Amino acid sequence: MRIGILETGKVEGTLVPRHGDYPTIFSDLLRGGDPSIETVAYDVLEGGLPPSAEACDAWLVTGSKHGVYDDLPWIAPLAAFLREARAVGRPIIGICFGHQIVAEAFGGRAEKSDRGWGVGVHRYAVTQRPDWMAEGAAETAFHAHHQDQVTAIPEDATVLAASAFCPYAMLAYGDPEAPDAITIQPHPEFTAAYARDLVDLRSGASLPEAIAAPARETFGQPVDGALFARWTAAYLKRVAARQAA
Repeated sequence: MRIGILETGKVEGTLVPRHGDYPTIFSDLLRGGDPSIETVAYDVLEGGLPPSAEACDAWLVTGSKHGVYDDLPWIAPLAAFLREARAVGRPIIGICFGHQIVAEAFGGRAEKSDRGWGVGVHRYAVTQRPDWMAEGAAETAFHAHHQDQVTAIPEDATVLAASAFCPYAMLAYGDPEAPDAITIQPHPEFTAAYARDLVDLRSGASLPEAIAAPARETFGQPVDGALFARWTAAYLKRVAARQAA
């Protein structure tokens, strides 16, 4: 399976030598669930949308420092592309900003949350468990790093994981057993080292130290990035099997 990585953000330049760029990070995540997956990256920030929603077997939308509400020339075309991908039956995976833009594209809403920053290891209750999520406990943990959240979901969206801080932490669109898209607000692709380095880089600038300090105390706690990768692989196989039937 070939997955197109829609790159809507960049790893901070000083972190790339140690952690890699987004295409590398997300390829590593996906291949952790299925080593046969191939990836190709598209620089959406520079207007590099794919020529067709059928150019890959599935699509992944990355995180970004931007908000879905920002007046940027690539955001509306990306939302239109995601609607096209859904229409032609290409599965979609959205992470952080990707989670938010998918919600906006399909009729929901995302905005800067009045709950403020969510940073550090956060825990989420699994609220619904389709077969492709059969593996795992009743609670999951992921690295969070966001201010924006999905605040309204479309009628056909199902909440798969939630917390008091982030009620729409993981969503499925369409039939939860073989969704058109799955999206997640926290970052299954983050390692503890990357999460720590990102907080250290932003602390005192875009990220208040009062938020950064308690977040640092959580780094090193177990997280479920590898589990999410296996969920993703099982989801893609489920959709492929249904389409082939």
